[in-house]
Amino acid sequence: MTLDSFLNPNTCIRHRANVNDATKAQIINTLEAQGLVNPADAAAITGGVKAGVFPPVIHDGSACPTLPMTFRATPGSNFGGHHSYPGGLAVHESFNDQSSINFADTYRGEYGIAGAHNLPIVTGISRHGDVDINQDVVLAAPIWHDWGKMMVFQWNADGTEFTELNFGGSGTNDNFGAPGDSRTGGHHIISIAETMARGLPPLFVITQASAHSAPTLGNEFKVVNWLRAAAILAQIDPVAKGYLVMDNGQLRLPPLAQLGSGTDLARAGQGNVLVEYQIHNLSDADFVNSIPAVTTVQVLLAQVAPQFGYDASDVSRFNNFFRNVVLSNLSPERLMMIYDKQGIEEFVEEIRKLKRLHLI
Repeated sequence: MTLDSFLNPNTCIRHRANVNDATKAQIINTLEAQGLVNPADAAAITGGVKAGVFPPVIHDGSACPTLPMTFRATPGSNFGGHHSYPGGLAVHESFNDQSSINFADTYRGEYGIAGAHNLPIVTGISRHGDVDINQDVVLAAPIWHDWGKMMVFQWNADGTEFTELNFGGSGTNDNFGAPGDSRTGGHHIISIAETMARGLPPLFVITQASAHSAPTLGNEFKVVNWLRAAAILAQIDPVAKGYLVMDNGQLRLPPLAQLGSGTDLARAGQGNVLVEYQIHNLSDADFVNSIPAVTTVQVLLAQVAPQFGYDASDVSRFNNFFRNVVLSNLSPERLMMIYDKQGIEEFVEEIRKLKRLHLI
């Protein structure tokens, strides 16, 4: 199912199946009534909340709506953000998936068996033997988390992108009625809605929902609100499906695996400490480097563009035939590392490789 979701361009968008305008209006009304979208946040989006929650798709309203972009054409973030070039989503997910695998291996290696590093090798005891981390979840969560970007970051004619709507909260009293802000990128909510609609299990869906914040250290409300919003989009009951539980009238994360054994951890605020949640959250942190890399390299590209026959003020031509092509082939991270260690001349020489290949 995961492979189909991004390798099959004709995969059906399950949470959008048979969703007509009347259903869209009903879903938006429910989101607003439950404080899970703030209409003011859609002021800059053509089409408002409706376009933000329901980006254009092919065969919209049919039994099998399909994605408007292929995986390989999709950027990884908003224009000027991390991996914001054609193919950037694949690079972003590849990096995050490798990070997720590495974090899981580190957890196994560091915490596998108490004192195992002092045991003789001849005992045959592995340091990885008694830590049960679900590798399928570790592998698939980074892929599914950004799946919705194939809808929310569609390309404009001038080489820029659609504006993404942040929702999943009102921005004021989102912390179970107390002050808090759980708004996040719409791709996050939309992707969770899709895995819910496809019936993926609670361990996976909650891990996926932990990408933008682990549900620990007072942040459980964020993950709960994202699951609530996604369930409304998917038109399912999150409690009946096991994604949330009702605790004294309050929706909370369910104590999965053995977290509910022996004591009521959920009410103690600790029904959310599965290590898969933390691993996925940690793996989604490449933006710390990638955003400044894009920001800096865009400035440099505008400066050197005349050497290659382009003018940054000619926005459409610059973006479509220079900026996006350079970043797709070389990546801003690579160019930034070349620039900061070797200087502007080597930066330009790297771009000349594309010129010699007649790509720019």
